[in-house]
Amino acid sequence: MRVVSRSISSFAVKTMTEEINSSTATSRTKKSLWPSVLRWIPSSTDHIIAAEKRLLSLVKTPYTQEKVNIGTGPPGSKIRWFRSASNEPRFINTVTFDSKEDSPTLVMVHGYAAAQGFFFRNFDALTKHFRVIAIDQLGWGGSSRPDFTCKSTEETEAWFIDSLEEWRKAKNLDKFILLGHSFGGHVASKYALKHPEHVQHLVLVGPAGFTSEIDHKSEWLTKFRATWKGAVMNHLWESNFTPMKVLRGLGPWGPNLVRKYTSARFGEYSTGDVLTDDESRLLTDYIYHTLAAKGSGELCLKYIFSFGAYARSPLLQRSSEWKVPTTFIYGFEDWMNYQGAIDARKNMSVPCEIIRVPKAGHFVFLDNASGFHSAVLHACRRFLSSDSNSYPLAEGVISI
Repeated sequence: MRVVSRSISSFAVKTMTEEINSSTATSRTKKSLWPSVLRWIPSSTDHIIAAEKRLLSLVKTPYTQEKVNIGTGPPGSKIRWFRSASNEPRFINTVTFDSKEDSPTLVMVHGYAAAQGFFFRNFDALTKHFRVIAIDQLGWGGSSRPDFTCKSTEETEAWFIDSLEEWRKAKNLDKFILLGHSFGGHVASKYALKHPEHVQHLVLVGPAGFTSEIDHKSEWLTKFRATWKGAVMNHLWESNFTPMKVLRGLGPWGPNLVRKYTSARFGEYSTGDVLTDDESRLLTDYIYHTLAAKGSGELCLKYIFSFGAYARSPLLQRSSEWKVPTTFIYGFEDWMNYQGAIDARKNMSVPCEIIRVPKAGHFVFLDNASGFHSAVLHACRRFLSSDSNSYPLAEGVISI
């Protein structure tokens, strides 16, 4: 699970005073009589939204937070991606930042084991050029967490693609730039393949799911599976045992573990700019609550990827169908191999650019925020200015 653990970044811790004073809500918003500090898992949807507000207090640009109603399911669909025991409407947690009226719209989609708050270092810079809208995918963050009933790769992809489309309809968006990170890049790509008429440009940040295990010809994985450790981990993967289940099992010890991880990944082992003490504390708090809450979207893992995070329905095989101009962005130290993007570009008939950002790993937008902003502005330059040279890449950022 080494690959997965790297993609699961930052978790969160709440102060003891806040936990005693906060009332705890279940995923169905029913109140518990027990204070948070006495619960095995001190988290809830209310905690997630509160932690989100604290994290976004670091952002100077005013924003609006809303829960966008996407109904009980896509019209005419027989796929059970919304349904749980009841047919109550589902919601997508959405934040929209103030911007100039004529700014192009940029929709930002987070990755696996994350939420929209991961982009907190980027909102101020990007809202100077875009109307920025960031969402929590269905089953993640502050969005609804229905029971996950999908039983196949096709159904699981529909869960995310169709919920995103229902969100677009509810927000009355026609055309927009779509940015997705990691697993969010996989979802964004599949959405653009199904609904290319709505996507002006696709920005894929360290996207997952371009190659299959066969495409990658992974010798290390074959050898690892032959060991007893590999056999056990492969069994856990196929049993849909997610890292979040471990976190929930730790109960009140979970927040401390998450704090140690966040401090290490974005501190002493950071590939770029380390988080400040306030940033680390608030991000840790936020991500703990998003991961410790009811499991829902996380259960997509085994249906979308095989063990080792290789796609079961790889995007590389559909690269010839690409209809939307695309920019890939990778950190120099990203564990996600950019070779998949190079191979995909060979079959694309639309413009495609691959940008690499120095002093950055998989979370390039946190590790090197200024380099990431440069890459995004360069990727979207035709929407921002009539002069194609207006947004050159920053020093060290390269296009290959």
